[in-house]
Amino acid sequence: METEDTVRVMNNQPSANLKYQTMTYFYYKTNTWNSQPQISEDQINLWKHLSEKNNWRIVQLPNGFYQTEYKDIECPCDPEDDTCCEKWHDVTRRETMDGAEAAIDGSVEHYAKKVDFLKGPKVVKTFK
Repeated sequence: METEDTVRVMNNQPSANLKYQTMTYFYYKTNTWNSQPQISEDQINLWKHLSEKNNWRIVQLPNGFYQTEYKDIECPCDPEDDTCCEKWHDVTRRETMDGAEAAIDGSVEHYAKKVDFLKGPKVVKTFK
């Protein structure tokens, strides 16, 4: 009977006979997870930052292409003093402005879903 602590190992035999070999405790503990990996607070903050369209911009390059960029998350912007750092991170390049805007919309939607999934599973259908 196969259990969680066994693994199938092929012994380089020409036939398809499988032999069972018990995992060592060290192998089992270093190659299995007891829980889901935790996402850092910095990563969550970055996802929230990228899920807001006002943190994005489109820049036209000298070769005629359009580059999408997002504002650095550490940028201390103060709208009242009209001060903002000019540190932007390039993401992708497109041939048209519409293509660049569509890429930004896709990225915003992608990161908004990631932020939404942090709340945990959501019910999509129930049965009576």
